[in-house]
Amino acid sequence: MTLKDIISQLAEMGSESTKKTLLNHGAKEPFFGVKIQDLKLIIKKTKYNQTLAEELYDTGISDAMYLAGLMAEPQKISAQTLQKWAEKAHWSMLSEYTVPWVASESPHGWQKGLEWIQSESELMASCGWATLTNYISITPNEQLDYSKIKELSQLVANSIHDTDDRIAYTKNNFLLGVGAYMPELTNYIRELAQSIGKVKVNMGKTACKVPDINQYLTKMEQMGKLGHKRKEARC
Repeated sequence: MTLKDIISQLAEMGSESTKKTLLNHGAKEPFFGVKIQDLKLIIKKTKYNQTLAEELYDTGISDAMYLAGLMAEPQKISAQTLQKWAEKAHWSMLSEYTVPWVASESPHGWQKGLEWIQSESELMASCGWATLTNYISITPNEQLDYSKIKELSQLVANSIHDTDDRIAYTKNNFLLGVGAYMPELTNYIRELAQSIGKVKVNMGKTACKVPDINQYLTKMEQMGKLGHKRKEARC
């Protein structure tokens, strides 16, 4: 399939009801309103294709940009392309999922995440925190820098109540990820979460909620899933 073929198919797959739902979650025009399961049908035809993924992302069409993340080949993407993708991610579906998924599976994920969390841009910084969380979720613990992760966790605890909504949301998820995927730090994260208290984030016209870290970790512990790594960030 060519870029033109895919855009034509996306236009046919889109629906007003899906557009309305995505707008409530913060989606920005232009986009068609294609369901994720339908985007995955296209991947079955194209398979992974980094060149086509970059063409799709460059269209600026949200559905195509999300599809690009599903189609990307993280081992082939350059740090420069990741930077461009992060800068063009204009709403949370892209900045907290598409770009972090690809970045975390690439050789550049940890470093780009550390760079992005220092940004003054809400979307860029939240992209950074999501990237670090995804990186932790798929990387063997023996390859992780425990000292740096504890430092970042303390930074989150000290700043989470004084930051923009999307950054607060992804910072909360970072702590949750550390506690869930790094059992040696679970109790440390529990203590930080207790000191932080409830994290309040404006979730707009959605039913989404900020996860309670300790409740989530307790549930994972009861299910015997603490420390279970994901095979890949993308889902």
